Amino acid sequence: MGRLDRLLRPKSILVVGGGTWGRDMLLQCQKIGFAGGLWVVHPTKDKIAGLRPFRSLAELPGVPDAVFVGVNRKATIDVVRDLAGMGAGGAICFASGFREAAGEDAGGAHLQAELLAAAGDMPIIGPNCYGLLNYVDGATLWPDQHGGVRVDKGVALITQSSNIAINLTMQKRGLPIAYVVTVGNQAQTGFAEIGMALLDDPNVTALGLHIEGVGDLRAFEKLAAMAREKGKPIVALKVGTSQQARTAAVSHTASLAGSDAGARALFARLGIGQATSLSGLLEALKLLHVCGPLPSAQIASMSCSGARPA
Repeated sequence: MGRLDRLLRPKSILVVGGGTWGRDMLLQCQKIGFAGGLWVVHPTKDKIAGLRPFRSLAELPGVPDAVFVGVNRKATIDVVRDLAGMGAGGAICFASGFREAAGEDAGGAHLQAELLAAAGDMPIIGPNCYGLLNYVDGATLWPDQHGGVRVDKGVALITQSSNIAINLTMQKRGLPIAYVVTVGNQAQTGFAEIGMALLDDPNVTALGLHIEGVGDLRAFEKLAAMAREKGKPIVALKVGTSQQARTAAVSHTASLAGSDAGARALFARLGIGQATSLSGLLEALKLLHVCGPLPSAQIASMSCSGARPA
C-alpha cells in the first residue's frame, strides 16, 4: 500500500471543526454518496449536517483514513499531532497563514515547521488548500460546491489553486474526471508524490497539472518517468510567467514560479505536454483519455509536437 492510499481512497472520513466549511464538506460527502464511515468531531454542537458529533478524537469508533482539518492554523497543529499519534491515514490542512504568508506574518514559517513536526510520517496535503475530490470512490474532502459526478475511470487533475480546481470541475466538455487534488503550499506532500499516487490508480488514464512552480525537480523527473512507463500522458499548464504573477505565486502558495522558457525546456526534456489555456488543457486531456495508454516514445515527443502556437 502506498503512503497516500488511505488519504486518496478512504474507507472512513473525519471532519474536525463544525463551522460552515466543515458542515459543507460533510454535505458534499453525503450528496455524492460516500459509502464509508463519516464522522465529525466538535466539542459543543449537537448536530452537524445531520450527524451527531463526537466530542474528541478519543471517542471515535475507529481510526480515520482521511481527515479534513477545518480549524484555525494553531489548532490545526494540535489536531494533526493527535491524528498522527492515533495512526490516521492522512489529513487535509485547510487553514492558511503558514509559510505562504511569511511575507505578511513572520510567524508563518515557524508555524509550518511545527506543523511538519506534528505530522511526522503521516501524510498531509496543504496547508491552505481545499482538499481532494475522488469521483471514482465518491470520497469528497472538499468544503464547497463542485461540478463533478461519479465515474468509473477518467483523468486526474492537480492544481495549487482551489478556485481553479472548482472551475475545472464545472467543465462541460465530456471529459470524465476521476480525481481533483489541490496541493496548497505543499508543506510536506508535493505535486510529484501526489501525481505518482494518482497514476498508480488503474482508473486514471492521464494527468493534468495546473502548476505555478516546480519545487522538487528530482521528484518531478520521477513522476515523468512513471508516466512514460505506464503509458499515461501528463499535460501541464504553467502559470505565473510574468514578474507580477511570480510574486503572486509566492504569496499564494509559497512557490517560486520560474520563467516560461525554463518551464517549456523542462517539460520538453521530460516528455510533458504543455497547454497554453485551461480550455486547451481540458481538450488535450479529453483526447488522451479517449486514446488510452500510449507508447513511451510517443509520450516523450508530446511536448515537441506543436502543443504551443508558433
